Amino acid sequence: MIYIVSGLPRSGTSLMMQMLAAGGLPIVTDGLRQSDENNPRGYYEWERIKRLAQEPSCVAEAEGRVVKVISSHLFALPAQHDYRVLFMLRPIEEVVASQAAMLQRLRTKGPALEASMMAAALKAHLAQTNAWLDRQPPIRTHRVEYHSLLREPLAQAKAIAGFLEAPLDVAAMAAQVDVGLYRQRGAANTGDL
Repeated sequence: MIYIVSGLPRSGTSLMMQMLAAGGLPIVTDGLRQSDENNPRGYYEWERIKRLAQEPSCVAEAEGRVVKVISSHLFALPAQHDYRVLFMLRPIEEVVASQAAMLQRLRTKGPALEASMMAAALKAHLAQTNAWLDRQPPIRTHRVEYHSLLREPLAQAKAIAGFLEAPLDVAAMAAQVDVGLYRQRGAANTGDL
């Protein structure tokens, strides 16, 4: 079994990795990407997984552990393994705003697309990814809504532990959720979650 945390960039994947590590699941990370203002608790990434399309066998190194695989790389997962995927869902407007804020803080340029065009492209990608996930027999997927996770961390942690069928410390998982780090809110979520 290979456990995967996935979703769009800036959808809460790092938070989910933090939760699973705190809960007791071993994680695959190389620590190359250090924590920063955008992710104060770290990114929990493994650079090698970004070459999954060129090196599909690398995912075998995550056997029995959890690895972050961004949504666009999921299509390269080799079929000979069993996977449990936690797929993070965050409103597209917030993802776009969070990506823009991160690029501004990093003083780098992103794609030359207007926010509305970026949102449309991400929505299309999500639809394609979700349809693909639903057709893959070796992949069981549990979708985690970002706002639900922020509102009800303990209930969500229990549901995640049940899906993964792993004896996780759900209280330690829930304790990782810090609403103070929820900075890029969509127009509909400027107040309470």
